[in-house]
Amino acid sequence: MTDVAVVGGGPAGLTAAQYAAKNDLDTVLFDTDESWMHKAHLFNYPAVRSISGDEFLTVARGQARSRGADLQDAEVTAVEETEDGFVVTTDDGDEYDAEYVVLATGGDRSLAADLGCAFTDEDVVDVNVDMETSVDGVYATGAMGRAEKWQAVIAAGDGAAAVLDILSTEKGEYYHDFDMPSDVPEL
Repeated sequence: MTDVAVVGGGPAGLTAAQYAAKNDLDTVLFDTDESWMHKAHLFNYPAVRSISGDEFLTVARGQARSRGADLQDAEVTAVEETEDGFVVTTDDGDEYDAEYVVLATGGDRSLAADLGCAFTDEDVVDVNVDMETSVDGVYATGAMGRAEKWQAVIAAGDGAAAVLDILSTEKGEYYHDFDMPSDVPEL
């Protein structure tokens, strides 16, 4: 069983996958490469002077892979709750069991609706500060929980918040992901 299944490969999904994998959670990310980032150029991102959205995606995918995340080029067609977690089904019929699901599908909230996640009056997924939805073990990040505040830095932060909550749950105490220079892996 996979610990964390991430659906969507934009800033939120890639951040979630990287944080989960680097903290030893078995992580799979599903993406169809249709991120809005292909139309973006970042020069308002902390520590980034200027980078195209395409280059950002290439770098972020490399980071997630190098930390151990399994990136799958597949569309998720269904996420179903089971007694032990969730089953994620892809367009080619493959099924993946997961303990947690992080939804990072931008403005497409259909998987959250299918799972029975609560929505706000603004018709976005209702999440708490940790990006947790009303369905235990399901997180919704980025544009899924924001009516109009869509931005790459916010989305990345949402992905990190979701996984920090998962890590805190798994460890039974608040978990802080703070790296030191000695933690930097050789690339």
